[in-house]
Amino acid sequence: MDKISQNIQNVLAKIKEAAEKYKRDPATITLLNVSKTKPEQMVIAAYQAGQRHFGESYAVEASEKIENLKSQGYNDIIWHFIGPIQKNKTKLIAEHFDIVESVDRAIVAKRLNDQRPEHLGILDVLIQVNISDEEQKSGCSIDEIDSIVDEIQKCSKLRLRGFMGIGLDTEDMQLIDSEFQKLHGLFVKYKEKFKDFNILSLGMTNDLEIAIKNESTQVRIGTAIFGAREYKNK
Repeated sequence: MDKISQNIQNVLAKIKEAAEKYKRDPATITLLNVSKTKPEQMVIAAYQAGQRHFGESYAVEASEKIENLKSQGYNDIIWHFIGPIQKNKTKLIAEHFDIVESVDRAIVAKRLNDQRPEHLGILDVLIQVNISDEEQKSGCSIDEIDSIVDEIQKCSKLRLRGFMGIGLDTEDMQLIDSEFQKLHGLFVKYKEKFKDFNILSLGMTNDLEIAIKNESTQVRIGTAIFGAREYKNK
């Protein structure tokens, strides 16, 4: 598990290098450790290396992992749900997560609100925008943002915190750059309207630097920390 600690240091160094290149403070960029499909021992190794933000995509698997880790005393982890949201999984997500980054429909926002247990307090949410216009990708269109915002504003247990986006799966970094610029422009526009709107979740292992160039406040890194993803039994 020392390998995970070393991987985290390598990622943090890349974040620092990119931040300095684009005249940003590295402390304003959160590293979200994408632990989906990974065992609890790997989460613990990253935790022991100082990490507190972890991202999961599968509601059932994640709920079990979160409960097990909390029973072992890991109560200060901030759990992010970052995967596509099925309506029949909103209850599990509302009950176990601290922030949901992949809200892309008004009905999902309403269900998360209605199913959020009172004792857990406010659930932070991001709207996932499909910036690559790929049909197979989750996320709302730009035209749908306002209707989702309106629904979230009606939800007393939700707090709108920002946008999440996933770049096109391509080697063309200029194309990814243009997509990230588009979401950053929207982020700036909506940031002026809402008090707590301050999270722009952009960038993964392969496009981290471009995300930081475009003012991402959080990068979602899995492969570079934990190794290749495992999808067995999914």
